[in-house]
Amino acid sequence: MEAQDEKSQTSRPSDSKSLTITSSTPQLLKSELPTEELMGMGQKLDTLSPNIWSDEDSDEILETTDSDELKDKAPPDRPYWANKIEYLLAQVGFSVGLSTIWRFPYLCFHNGGGSFLIIYILMLFLIGVPLLFLEMAAGQRMRQGSIGVWKVISPWIGGVGYTSFMVCCIVGLYYSVLMAWSLFYLVQSFQSPLPWSVCPLLRNSSTYDPECVRTTSTTYFWYRNVLKATDKIEMGGLPVKHLSISVFVTWLIICISMIRGPKSSGKMLYVSVILPYFILFCLLIRSLMLEGAKFGLDSLLAAQVPALYSVEVWRRTGNQIFLSMGHGFGSFIAISSYIPRSNNCVMDAFAVALLNLVASLTAMVFVFATMGHLATKNNNKCYVKNAETVMNLIVTGVLPPEVQPPDSLYYEPSSIYPKWFKNLPEQMKSMILPHLSNCNLSEQLKEVMEGPGVAFVAVTDTISVFSGSTLWAIVIFVLLANLGLSTMIGIMQGIITPLQDTFASLRKQTKLLTVGICALMFLGSLIFVRPSGSYYVNLLDDYWASLPLLLIVILENVAMAWIYGARRFLADLIIMLGRPISPIFRWLWCFLSPFVLLVLFVNTLIHLCLKNITYLAWDSSISNEVIRTYPSWAKVLLIISIVITILPIPAYFLYTLIDVAFSVSVIHSKVTVIFKPEAKGNSLKPHPRLQVMQSQKVNKMDK
Repeated sequence: MEAQDEKSQTSRPSDSKSLTITSSTPQLLKSELPTEELMGMGQKLDTLSPNIWSDEDSDEILETTDSDELKDKAPPDRPYWANKIEYLLAQVGFSVGLSTIWRFPYLCFHNGGGSFLIIYILMLFLIGVPLLFLEMAAGQRMRQGSIGVWKVISPWIGGVGYTSFMVCCIVGLYYSVLMAWSLFYLVQSFQSPLPWSVCPLLRNSSTYDPECVRTTSTTYFWYRNVLKATDKIEMGGLPVKHLSISVFVTWLIICISMIRGPKSSGKMLYVSVILPYFILFCLLIRSLMLEGAKFGLDSLLAAQVPALYSVEVWRRTGNQIFLSMGHGFGSFIAISSYIPRSNNCVMDAFAVALLNLVASLTAMVFVFATMGHLATKNNNKCYVKNAETVMNLIVTGVLPPEVQPPDSLYYEPSSIYPKWFKNLPEQMKSMILPHLSNCNLSEQLKEVMEGPGVAFVAVTDTISVFSGSTLWAIVIFVLLANLGLSTMIGIMQGIITPLQDTFASLRKQTKLLTVGICALMFLGSLIFVRPSGSYYVNLLDDYWASLPLLLIVILENVAMAWIYGARRFLADLIIMLGRPISPIFRWLWCFLSPFVLLVLFVNTLIHLCLKNITYLAWDSSISNEVIRTYPSWAKVLLIISIVITILPIPAYFLYTLIDVAFSVSVIHSKVTVIFKPEAKGNSLKPHPRLQVMQSQKVNKMDK
């Protein structure tokens, strides 16, 4: 009876004008074609049910699939990466950014040291890699940018691609300013002595600027020479001239790199990605040779067990993974859309994650070794200062001459001072201690790591550690500029590719499109090079970016795992790659990733609502950094920015809902509409792949 019913359904006459609509094919409602043609269209749109195969069917899928079934259907004029190396360089270059150099070591120090590393590596491979694989595979499978991919996966969440596009635009505006700062420092590095190593003199005077004397020369140079910073965000002003020039040069370099699409950007990536790894390796070797490097590394490896149970540490770790890896921007999708479908994106995801981890760990070891040296150097200064205090007390007769420290203490204070103080009689120790400073190496390291609140000031402080500081300044700022360039190339791919996929006429106008976008982005970036511009950069980077990105990644994960179907997607990939894929990805996509992402999103939202949003500002009256609270209008601006960014998601959902409802009403007046849930076993018309599988099973039974 079941066979007869099925036969009667599939052999229904075309003149009956009946239409069967499944939940996964709302596009069919737009058509007024005969039923058989509509079924054929539905079959193409829904080629594989998410409930067809079990985990053990991978080999059977490969055996029963026609090799031509998933041929490359990309537009014939779509460019390709010249080779696999350029493709990987593009993915790695976008993933490894400026936050790798300072934010990762800083978070590691303030969130449990070794415990932070354990949590980071665990989350990277259980959450980061599967989601990275998902984005790479989606772009490679669909051959489109972020906007087109999610419309194909499910029209109901088609707005996710538009939100990713907007995130790329906004981040590109202020991230280019970070690169411009690096270029300005790079140009200033071709001087000896370095301009930030000494305080400037007052005009027509031989005395130093008192504002600089009250602070450090590096901090003064950053706020007064680079930013021309105001004391508050409310104080505006025109864009700073030298920073405007730096931003223009930045966008000129980006434009030249992207002018011919993957062909030109791929060549630039050989320099902008490989060179930073070489420089990082050189800096690592040099830092390990410094005195006190071992103490810094010991502090790094000291795990704080309570951090493993801290929700706040897990939240910060998760945010660092998504912000540093680059999930949700749509750039991984765009970059992957220019590679042949047979490319092994599983290995690529692991390769990109591992290279990102290597860069983060290398930068972390370099920073901790250097900070250990700075802490040791400051501690030695403390020892020498205490020795001079003791000598003054002896001269004034407060202490007897027997407690005089040895002369060798001034040459090797780290080893001589503790021995000298330990050998003093207890009575003398009690007399001396009230006059001495507490020289504690751990406290010195904590002070150094907390140090300036701005990464660029910390970097310039670090440069002063090395002999031949001019050379090392050039090397380090070349590193930062290249990291910024490779990340900006990835961000621009996330902007240009969706536009060309949405508007086919733009594919033949790549040069004009690239120049136009770069010109508009340059004009938008000028907002952030005003005297108060750095405070707006902090507002977006610290409080705006994480929430939209987490929402994007959550919807991407849910769409692929539960709407399109994780089994169905994996089956597509098995066919596409021609090799089996571990079913563990399905369980990670369906259960672990959505849970962790949802917890991170809720935690971040609560944290943003309950915490006062603050920024680090320069107070010229006291020549020091102070923490100020953003004014009410800045909070409103932040809320508006978040709402505008995520608005395309509900807007496109409503658009699809209205479109479907209107189409149903039109079709209902002309045909008989039969709503039927999507079949779990077979579609209305058996898929060729399933027919082959079923015929083989029948043959086996006959045998």
